[in-house]
This record gives sequence, structure tokens and C-alpha cells, in this order.
Amino acid sequence: MQIAVLGAGAMGGTIAALLDRAGHDVEVTARGAGLEAIREHGIRLSGGWGEHTARVGAGEALTRVPELAIVATKAMDAAAAVAANAELLGGVPVVVWQNGLGGIEAVQQLLPDSPVIGALSLIAATYRSPGDVVVTAPAGTWLGMLEGDPAPAHAAAAVLGDALPVTVVEGFAGARWTKLVINQVNALPAITNLSVQEVVAHDGLRRIMALSMREAVRIALADGVRFEEVNGVTHEMLEGIADAEPAASEALPRFIADYLGEVPNPGSTLQSIRRGQLSEIDYLNGAVVAEAHRIGRQAPINARLAELVHEVEGSGHFLTAEETLSAVAV
Repeated sequence: MQIAVLGAGAMGGTIAALLDRAGHDVEVTARGAGLEAIREHGIRLSGGWGEHTARVGAGEALTRVPELAIVATKAMDAAAAVAANAELLGGVPVVVWQNGLGGIEAVQQLLPDSPVIGALSLIAATYRSPGDVVVTAPAGTWLGMLEGDPAPAHAAAAVLGDALPVTVVEGFAGARWTKLVINQVNALPAITNLSVQEVVAHDGLRRIMALSMREAVRIALADGVRFEEVNGVTHEMLEGIADAEPAASEALPRFIADYLGEVPNPGSTLQSIRRGQLSEIDYLNGAVVAEAHRIGRQAPINARLAELVHEVEGSGHFLTAEETLSAVAV
């Protein structure tokens, strides 16, 4: 099948390489050094799913109408990437493969004639250099529709299942919130330049992470969200965190660190900062803050973490664990 992948960073590069290995005809969009590297030597994949070099078509924009498109850019870049290729994507099924909230809705507005499918992935991948990605923790991906007929999600799953493990989930809106809670692992590594595993191993930082997760769960429940299971994280587990003492709620960060394994995982937000790019923190912790304000509540821990990530983006200076504990002051 002819498949377009918009964005060839850690996740987009991984998806494109896996699809190429499965025999699909893949075209990717990229820019700058990433585009030059892919044109020169392809996308080099290594790590948990083995090694493969994908020789794919690559350009700043698509050159043909695909049969399936995947949006794998950072959340804040999705609208521009889709708009730049809208003439070729009209009516084409589009999978929005992103963190946070709002990405699906933005693509739906730009492509009203296209079935828009959401994708939530627990794959941990690191962008080592342009055109070179490593999977540090292979995992599943969950597809679904925010509303309406689930047939497009099942059709996309049938194609993507050639390359990687995928599951279609009912109640995708709830699953998206589950993933948003899991993505709370990103902020503290971005602030401290530590891996997720190192953050979870630190008593003080782990407590902050657990409290930010608990705060996100409370906001979701207050808004009537029913969480759907993602990678073993269930509604009942998260509901229990909402009323738990901080020490008890630390079980979730430990659970995630155990799943990630021993290979240090920087998280996607820290990877962006290390490359000198803006992160998608406003679509992660910032999304919790925005949803809290929408229902007349506050999310002070998530708000402070988002502020600190932006400070690091602007200054290029990471905080020590002790400075972070003082800055968050929970």
C-alpha cells in the first residue's frame, strides 16, 4: 500500500521504517538535516525491533496521493504539516499519531472529507541523529475514533498490523486521557536532563511526578472522563490514584519505569530540548491545565511543570533535582 508519513523524527521514522520493512511503499516528509540524511542513506532503525534501513521517498511535501496517511509530527506542527499537503490528503484516511489533546480535532477541521483516526502509542524511540532512530522499548499502539463508525480504525489497524502490534479501542476519548496521564513522565526529564528511569528512582522527583499524575486524573474525573485501558493502565487503577496518598500514587510512575526497562529513556520532550527544538509540553501538562480551566478548576502542579519546561527551553539550562524540588515546592 502507498502510505505517507508526515514527520520523520523518532516516532515518524520508526513507523516509516517498520512499514517499509513490511513491504509498503512509503513516502515521508522531513526538513533540513533530517531530509538530507534520509535522501542520502535512508532511515536507519535499530533497537527492540531489530535493524532495518528503509529507503523511502522523502521531501518537504508529499508528491503523490497516498492510500493512507500518518501524521507523526509534534502536536504543535501537525496543522501546518497537514495544511501543506491538504490537496493530496483530501478524502484519504489519516491516522493522527501524537501525544496530548487536540490533534485529531485540528486535522478534522483541515480535512473534513477524510476519516481521521487517533493513534496512541507506548513505543519508546530515540532520535539519535538525522535519519537514525532506535527503539528502546517496543510496545503496542491503540487506534480509535473520537466518534462515529469505527470501520476506518479497523481498516487502518489491518494495514498497520503488518508492521507493528496495534489494537482498536472503543471509547478512544477515554484512552487518550489515559495516555495523557502516562505522558506525565515527560516534564521532569525535560527539566532535569535525567532519564525517565532516573527521575522515578529519585524519591523527591518521583513524588512530584505522582502528584502531577494524580492531579491530571482528578481533572479528568471531574470532567466525567471514563478512562480506557492502555498498556495495563486501567480506569480502576487511575480512579484509585485520585484519592490516594502521594506515596500510594507513586505506584504508577514505578509501573511505567518497569515497562520502559533498563535502557535509559529521555522521553520525547527532553529529546526536543536536546535538539534545540520547542517541545509539545503545552499539549501534555499544558493540556491538563487548559482542561482544568475549562471546567472551573486549577491544576497548579501541571502548570508549574509546564512553566519550568518553557524556562529550560528558553535558557538552555537544566535544573538539578534539588533545584526542581524547590521550584515546584509541593
